[in-house]
Amino acid sequence: MTAVYTFDVFSSLDGFGGNGGNWGGYWGKQGPELLEHRLAQYGKDQRMVFGANTHRMFAQMLAESTEESDVRDPWVTRMRNLPTTVVSATLQGPLDWPDATLESGNAVDVVARLKEESAVPLRSHGSLSMNRALMAAGLVDRVQVTIFPVLTGQTGEDPIFQGAADFDLDLIESRTLDGHTVELIYRPLLHV
Repeated sequence: MTAVYTFDVFSSLDGFGGNGGNWGGYWGKQGPELLEHRLAQYGKDQRMVFGANTHRMFAQMLAESTEESDVRDPWVTRMRNLPTTVVSATLQGPLDWPDATLESGNAVDVVARLKEESAVPLRSHGSLSMNRALMAAGLVDRVQVTIFPVLTGQTGEDPIFQGAADFDLDLIESRTLDGHTVELIYRPLLHV
């Protein structure tokens, strides 16, 4: 039996994973229901999988943050303390991340092996280019998109699915959090 792999990503309505404007984290739209839901999701046993760029970004954000900032929300702290595999050809160990393992090589090969060996589900938050490659290889079982109620047409950065293969999406679950943020969980099926 192979471990379920979830590509978990935050998005603006127009499909951007980040922004260069003055929106702030979560585009300023996080609420208590979202934060409680995220903490519950990350409270389950699982292994995180990050690419090098996402790992660097998270490590830098956490190093520069204070205990009071939203960067240190309880779910983020929980995510940081989960067992983690970082896939990179450029990073050198040791990593400034508790319980992290550095794997060099092709992400498709590394994740295929992890899916066969892991006794717990696998989850990746962000790591856009890595997850697009994993989707194309058929290794992503769930795409979890949390859509914040903003359009970032002028300041949007990191188009989530730009350059991805074509997929049909089978909706598995949906919910509205705090009356305005939508979480959608899909099973991706390569469109042929």
